[in-house]
Amino acid sequence: MEGILYKWTNYMTGWQPRWFVLENGVISYYDSEDDVGKGSKGSIKMSVCDIKVHPTDPTRLELIIPGEQHFYVRAVNAAERQRWLVALGSSKAGTLDSHKHKDLCLSAGPDGLKTKMSELRLYCDLLVQQVQTIQTQYSADTEAAPTVEVARLPASLLSATCATFIRTLEECMTLANQSLTPDLRPTERVTTPLSAAIFSKITQMKRSISHPGTYSFDRSGVLKEYVSAGQRSVQRRNRTCSDSSVY
Repeated sequence: MEGILYKWTNYMTGWQPRWFVLENGVISYYDSEDDVGKGSKGSIKMSVCDIKVHPTDPTRLELIIPGEQHFYVRAVNAAERQRWLVALGSSKAGTLDSHKHKDLCLSAGPDGLKTKMSELRLYCDLLVQQVQTIQTQYSADTEAAPTVEVARLPASLLSATCATFIRTLEECMTLANQSLTPDLRPTERVTTPLSAAIFSKITQMKRSISHPGTYSFDRSGVLKEYVSAGQRSVQRRNRTCSDSSVY
């Protein structure tokens, strides 16, 4: 992907148009499209770059390599920023996928998981924004619904963001599983609330055998009937013994 983005230069010149090119996991910028073959003014490798959206300005985004580089850029409108965000996120995820096993092993740990979680929050925010954009298009004019051409772009952006969100979520789960100690990892046997309740009742029933009449359940008459039957049996034996003693 390539096109014009406004880059913050300094307080003297402010935002200046630059030609950005995203290719092979690297985003580079030039003074103009004609300067593409003359060498870039700067570049960032997406695999080590953090993407951040501005909380209030729907056209701004930031490309950050912590402690090294920080690009403040702005698109011409919100839709253009969304296209760049999806392309940047897909490029970043694609770069990680090409070296998936190696990258996940190197980034396993709290720092790697924290980075992935920040990416996940970014894509979650994008999903919310894109859904709101589609809702706005359909509610702005109730008399005339948007045409297929108008609705296709937001829908395609939403689809791409969903795919990237799911892929990033899977990577988060992989990193989280690697970060957990063996004692904290989930076992194959899963105890459900129902099975736990059944196990508790069985345990109490076993205890009631050695202590008849001690335990009973209010919601289930099984144990109560069992104890009552045991008590009636004892009473019958007592009556039998007393009758035999008379004779």
